[in-house]
Amino acid sequence: MANFVYMIHVSIAEDLPEIRKALEQLLQSQKDMVLLSSSATGEDASAAIVKVQPDVVIMDINMPGMSGIECIRKIKDDCPGTQFMIFTIYENDEKIFDALAAGASGYMLKKTPPDKMIEAIKELYNGGSPMSNMVARKVINHFKENKRTGLETLTAKENEILLLLSKGFLYKEIAAKLSITVGTVTQHIHNIYDKLHVSNKTEAINKMNKQ
Repeated sequence: MANFVYMIHVSIAEDLPEIRKALEQLLQSQKDMVLLSSSATGEDASAAIVKVQPDVVIMDINMPGMSGIECIRKIKDDCPGTQFMIFTIYENDEKIFDALAAGASGYMLKKTPPDKMIEAIKELYNGGSPMSNMVARKVINHFKENKRTGLETLTAKENEILLLLSKGFLYKEIAAKLSITVGTVTQHIHNIYDKLHVSNKTEAINKMNKQ
């Protein structure tokens, strides 16, 4: 008895005819992939993808009308079994994180060779998150930045106020010591909490003490 090979069902959303055609031909040449739909706009893609429920969607970002990111955001909940892969020329951080936040699980650049695209589709289908080397590096750098405590972003005045807080000074005592109003002290402390990603004095002091 021959081994059963599951066909990966794929949809395309790409406005440039030559690129869309090349993707169609690439998918149609694969023995383990089936092209379910191919759309030139986000509006058409959203309707087609919800209807056919593919395993994988290759999604361009910059389409006329509804963008690829908007399309993913709109239909993600209606396609629980679908994985979305951005396919674009954009390498800037904002586009990458907007796409990932919208629900994309992969991010490949249009200069990616055909064999690498096929590998990426299979990796995405099997639960991976394929990304070009450049995009992966940007993601890693982003999380490295987020691991910083935030203390390095405090101003000299904010550091001074945090130090006084840690010594048990009250808001009115800090205001008197620094010759500023209690309202100004309160605003500085709110800024400190925002920068340190904490919600109270104890958490802020603990972060300072860990340095």
